[in-house]
Amino acid sequence: MKKRQLGTSELFISEISLGGMSLSTDKKEAAAIVDMALDAGINYIDTADLYDFGANEEIIGVTLGKRRQDVILATKVGNRWTEGVEGWYWDASPSHIKEAIHASLRRLGTDYIDVYQLHGGTIEDDWDGIIDTFEGLKKDGLIREYGISSIRPNVLQRFLPASSAKSVMMQYSALDRRPEEWFEYIAKEGASVVTRGTVAKGLLTNSWQQRLQRVNGFNTYTAEELTTTITSLASHYNDLHSLALAFNLKESTIASTVIGASSQEQLAQTLSAYEKIAKITDFKAAHTLTKNEQYLEHR
Repeated sequence: MKKRQLGTSELFISEISLGGMSLSTDKKEAAAIVDMALDAGINYIDTADLYDFGANEEIIGVTLGKRRQDVILATKVGNRWTEGVEGWYWDASPSHIKEAIHASLRRLGTDYIDVYQLHGGTIEDDWDGIIDTFEGLKKDGLIREYGISSIRPNVLQRFLPASSAKSVMMQYSALDRRPEEWFEYIAKEGASVVTRGTVAKGLLTNSWQQRLQRVNGFNTYTAEELTTTITSLASHYNDLHSLALAFNLKESTIASTVIGASSQEQLAQTLSAYEKIAKITDFKAAHTLTKNEQYLEHR
């Protein structure tokens, strides 16, 4: 498993990373997936305090145990909830971040987090306060680096130049190419992109035919456009799962692709696809067959 530098930081993360959100709440099943990932060379695990309202962090913490030192651990903050009350709300206040970091540390069973990410954000947020808080946590040794999970250009333009953020998590795939416009900017600001949605809800895997039957379009693709596009991609590249990973990793700004796994079988499929990405070197057809769109909002 190859590794890439996360922005200008000293962290080098695996090209494939494990998304915690899909992990089973069964500790034994989750442990089997995490151990399999680590044994395959995956060293980056991404979670969030919101996932299962903290339970996901707890499971990952218990699962890692003594292997914590082998992992670059990322989690997120900003979505606040109250136990016993349905739903959650946005709170990026310095006071909440300072409180939430300690809750995440406790659940994860660690005394530091490698990459602490703001789980969203709006242009109206107190960015000076947010940045000062992250810098303070870094100075105190509670986090090593910080970043943001956001697809909003105006937020990135406000946050990145004023901070020392090293990571931007964004939805990106051959079926959602909107972030491409911002890759050069993000890299110039000293950060890397970590992608989510790489396999586009399974549409860019080798079970694409079954997945197509369950959806009525994707993003701006109508159902008919989606069927035509994916069928053509599959015909040209044969292995859509490998294409999905290779398409993202061809971008130097992208440090890793976060892939979820709810079973060892799913993880095995991703690892098998990753082993074949070197065979895919020509992306002209992929670029021609897919839409090259840009974000229209939050600019």
